[in-house]
Amino acid sequence: MINTRIISAVMAAAVALSSAVGCKNSKKSTPRTEMREMTTQEIVRDMGVGINLGNTFEACGGWINGDTPQDYETAWGSPVITKEIIKGYADEGFGVLRVPVAWSNLMDEENNYTISPDYIKEVRQTVEWAIDSDMYVIMNIHWDGGWWDGFVTEKDSCMEKYTRIWEQLSGEFKAFGDRLMFESLNEEGGWEEIWNRYSGEGDKEASYGLLNEINQKFVDIVRASGGNNKNRHLLIAGYNTDVDLTCDELFLMPDDPADRCAVSVHYYTPSTFCILKEDADWGKAKTTWGSPGDYAILQKNMNMLKERFVDRGIPVIIGEYGAETSNKAEEDVNRFICAVCSEAYSRNMCPVLWDVTDVFYDRTECRMKSETLRDGLMSVKDEKKS
Repeated sequence: MINTRIISAVMAAAVALSSAVGCKNSKKSTPRTEMREMTTQEIVRDMGVGINLGNTFEACGGWINGDTPQDYETAWGSPVITKEIIKGYADEGFGVLRVPVAWSNLMDEENNYTISPDYIKEVRQTVEWAIDSDMYVIMNIHWDGGWWDGFVTEKDSCMEKYTRIWEQLSGEFKAFGDRLMFESLNEEGGWEEIWNRYSGEGDKEASYGLLNEINQKFVDIVRASGGNNKNRHLLIAGYNTDVDLTCDELFLMPDDPADRCAVSVHYYTPSTFCILKEDADWGKAKTTWGSPGDYAILQKNMNMLKERFVDRGIPVIIGEYGAETSNKAEEDVNRFICAVCSEAYSRNMCPVLWDVTDVFYDRTECRMKSETLRDGLMSVKDEKKS
């Protein structure tokens, strides 16, 4: 005969154990806070393909007479960012959202470069929405009004501002897990006043040395801030994020005790196709792309990055790539974008499309404007890797 008292006792114990486990699990990390045992290369691969939240939190300028984060957020044409907008990126298949930020907006520079708590809160909300949508986030300091030029003549004060920004951000975001990556800076790491790449005049080693010093300062600040930042994956900006200049042996990756750094470059080659809307004194606008020569140049550059970094164990993120659309046929733009995405991804690099309001992604409808482009970008994840 079954002893009902024993059964009751066992069931009670099971319930108690289940409750205890539940309580314990409730304290475990969530996707927002989880730090997994993944290498930086594994993280970069897991990102898939990405897109930028451009012309939004990095909008800046003295003409913006606003006193709220939303005044800056919308100054360059973006609507106020919503959860639906962010989720739409994930629904379209993007695995990482790069969030450029001008942290000087609403900053109290007279009070030790204190960043507006409201501005941090607005960016934090976007980061949370992206992670909750199962995306990664890359968060940086962007052009930010161009104060980077001051490193040439006012290095100490600029380094103080840079240090204070990353001290604050490291403290504010240190509980976030490995789905949040910090990026040291944008394209500003290179100073023609020190060395001009075109004329060759100046001190090339000094200009590279300054960028290397800033990137090392970035790593040191983040690692010293504690929390998950001790092991956070970090993105190190290349020299002007230019492929050729970053592949130069003078560019050095910083010393990192966690050994969790990737390098960032941007890809706007040829510039006459990617940037020019019309002819300029330095080049004739190129309106088509896709010749054998075009593909050969792309493959050459991607191979250069692979050999210089990926093959040496340094992951690569193409933090921006794209093309001016106003003077080109859509199929040429799509062909270029999908080709860059495919060539980068096939070499174990993560491509992150540069986009601003309603160019490639419709922030009202929360979807890509071109299904052809979306399908082309997402199909690279199914291609055989070389």
